[in-house]
Amino acid sequence: MSILVTGSIAYDTIETPFGRVKEALGGSAVYFSIAASRFTRVIPISVVGTDFRDDDRRLLEELGISLEYVKVAEGQTFRWVGRYEYDMNTAHTLDTQLNVFEKFDPGTKMDGQKYDIVFLANIDPDLQMKVLSACEGASIKACDTMDFWISSKRDSVFKVMERCDIVFMNEGELRFLTEEPNLVRAYKKLQARGVETLIVKRGEYGAICFSKEGVFFVPAFPLDTVKDPTGAGDSFAGGVLGWLDRHLDSSGAVDPVTFRQAVVMGSVVASFTVEEFSVKGLISMSDEELYRRFSLFRKMTDFEPLEKSSLRG
Repeated sequence: MSILVTGSIAYDTIETPFGRVKEALGGSAVYFSIAASRFTRVIPISVVGTDFRDDDRRLLEELGISLEYVKVAEGQTFRWVGRYEYDMNTAHTLDTQLNVFEKFDPGTKMDGQKYDIVFLANIDPDLQMKVLSACEGASIKACDTMDFWISSKRDSVFKVMERCDIVFMNEGELRFLTEEPNLVRAYKKLQARGVETLIVKRGEYGAICFSKEGVFFVPAFPLDTVKDPTGAGDSFAGGVLGWLDRHLDSSGAVDPVTFRQAVVMGSVVASFTVEEFSVKGLISMSDEELYRRFSLFRKMTDFEPLEKSSLRG
């Protein structure tokens, strides 16, 4: 079992009301890979500069993340500088330096038949399509996007989504793409274009999954410490797809129970990300704490059925 992911590897400088880090390891491919590596083998496709630190390379390799498709290009690694106010759902970008990522091309040399799941993080949809076309044999193909690509390459975003089994988006992106404020009607618009499963990321409010099985909702795990929400969405996707990859049957199918477990596991994994800056929370999570939080999710959302006769005296 294995997952191929394409996305960014970056150095982030982040300030929140609870602290600041400078040039910390980040990027969509990093958060996703570390989250998913808890459950399965992960192979990111990305690019870094010659300044990429040896310690960060060793960290990823020690977690079992293969770097065979991570190119080293002459120049600087992608940089992002951002700030969060007390509304931790909104990141304010102060500076973006694409550096070597500006000319990133994933190529088509990866063996698409080797991977059970392919995840296309929020990069240029034309590059997403390139990877997708090379990995048609994957059991599950999933993607994410962002406002910038919806605004600049709307048709390409739709083309990628139409060829994916699972689409991850946050609420704002979904409304922007579909021009529909209601999430249910927004899903129906995407469904009409061939999107079977949509997972809407809602930050501190959890996630909603729309599929042919119906609607499934999971809250965010309640925490008393939230330091940095950067990477939470990619960590969530890594938890979801990592769990699915670990439990695919011999035909590559997923049963509804396993899928619901995966969405809960994604929310559990993301809860570790936001407790610390950069990837520290993801790295430190233990099996015992994963199990405890997963179990608490069930307790928090379980309730007794209602007898219709009890509605009236």
